[in-house]
Amino acid sequence: MRGGGLGPVALVVAGGFSVQFGASLAVLIMPRTGAAGVVALRLALAALAMLVICRPKVRGYTRADWSTVLIFGVTMAGMNGLFYQAAERIPLGAAVTLEVLGPLALSVFATRQWINVVWAGLALAGVALLGVAGFGGLDLAGAAFALGAGACWAAYIVFSARTGRRFPQADGLALALGVAAVLSLPLGVVSAGAKLFDPMTLLLGAAVALMSSVLPYTLEMIALRRMPASTFAVLMSLEPAIAAGAGFLVLHQALSLVDALAIALVIGASVGAVRSQSRRKVPSA
Repeated sequence: MRGGGLGPVALVVAGGFSVQFGASLAVLIMPRTGAAGVVALRLALAALAMLVICRPKVRGYTRADWSTVLIFGVTMAGMNGLFYQAAERIPLGAAVTLEVLGPLALSVFATRQWINVVWAGLALAGVALLGVAGFGGLDLAGAAFALGAGACWAAYIVFSARTGRRFPQADGLALALGVAAVLSLPLGVVSAGAKLFDPMTLLLGAAVALMSSVLPYTLEMIALRRMPASTFAVLMSLEPAIAAGAGFLVLHQALSLVDALAIALVIGASVGAVRSQSRRKVPSA
């Protein structure tokens, strides 16, 4: 990590910003296609782009390699499908806050140092504060979908790291996106019908696929090759903070003192987790 410790962190943060701005475009599509239609467009167009760019080889891999990429694809389909079902039923901030509990739980279970448990707890406190305003009268089905998406997100982190180790470059990601698209596309077609193929819908869907899948998933896979899954999982707690910051800067949504404190807690926890990892990686002189 000497001289390059912030590299993976920058990739994760850039991916987070890309996802949040992609989510704003997805909101424009959802009234046209519904949640299943948005997921189908996002994953199908992302898979098409990645398969064309990467042209992954399909020979020379073991059964364990294919099992890994298959599970990775299933977790991506589940993570996206469940999250958008939640977003149709409960406020987006509450959905993201509940979803991020999955990565935070992973960071606690995966870590081997007590200090990382402290950072995860601090991040959890910040996420809880950030979501307080959006938890009143939540639809139970929506909350359950968000928690399910969080469980899939935790599995996504694990299998993204494994896929990155087993497949060169982004080949494994391209193949996993193909699996996710095959699982999601039939549901999207049934849900949206011909609306799914409207030119404007396809154009917006392509932008969502690029910003919410192709770019962030690629950046995250690269980052997971260079940092532990537990540290990465704590950094995922930045997602609600990024969303709140984007709302303030782009949509001019006011941030309360509680919101600001929550963001400070999450950022502090993420910085602490990264510094802990850096101290373990850098050898003494």
